[in-house]
Amino acid sequence: MRQGAQGSADTGTPWAAAAAAAKPAGPARVPQQAGAARGEHTHSEPPAPAVPVVPRVRPVIQRASVRGQILAALRAALVAGDLRPGEVYSAPVLGDRFGVSATPVREAMQQLALEGAVEVVPNRGFRVVERGVRELAELAEVRALIEVPVMLRLARTVPAERWAEMRPLAEATVRAASTGCRATYADSDRRFHRAVLSLSGNEQLVQIAEDLHRRAQWPLAGGGPAARGRADLVADAHEHAALLDALVSRDLDVVRALVGEHFAGATAAG
Repeated sequence: MRQGAQGSADTGTPWAAAAAAAKPAGPARVPQQAGAARGEHTHSEPPAPAVPVVPRVRPVIQRASVRGQILAALRAALVAGDLRPGEVYSAPVLGDRFGVSATPVREAMQQLALEGAVEVVPNRGFRVVERGVRELAELAEVRALIEVPVMLRLARTVPAERWAEMRPLAEATVRAASTGCRATYADSDRRFHRAVLSLSGNEQLVQIAEDLHRRAQWPLAGGGPAARGRADLVADAHEHAALLDALVSRDLDVVRALVGEHFAGATAAG
């Protein structure tokens, strides 16, 4: 929430209410008897014990939540093609679009720069990185090297009822693909793969695989927002159900082929 020219904030906003709630109150006053106020004891009842004054803790309003929301929105815009490869975007302009100051946008963009999605252009903003087919193919190869062995191990060890728990996630990817929105499908696709790989119990592997997966979803230079159409997304989504069928039946050859084709298909359609 940006402030006005004099720095005053809208007192009717949730931020203002949170700030008011964060304002510390004065210490509570403890009523005293007349005699007790003079340090005297009364004979009718024993003196009241001293009541400790507990200091009120000031709530901390985290800006990280705003930055996280902006980061998620920028990632979605990147996948959808709204942030085009090769174009330079400034933090103030994007801040106006999102209705926030330039600071959380700049912080989110710096995170995207660390991930390799954008690069810093001094005194101008951030340029969306232009990627080619070769980089996408390399990402698909690395993902296969990591995920195929894990999938094969899980196929040998995970009982069928655990795979049944993944069915709703697979069905959700089909529904997301049916919308034709690349960003919606990308989020659902990552959720499914993350859930499957989580069965390995290796959190480091899950994080690395998801980072590679996210990079593989960025658009190619010149591809535009319609590089992968609705039909491509739906076909990609249906492969999740086929993969679950192979995992349940413990058909290792089919698992290996499906995972490889899944990544290769994303490369061809990306």
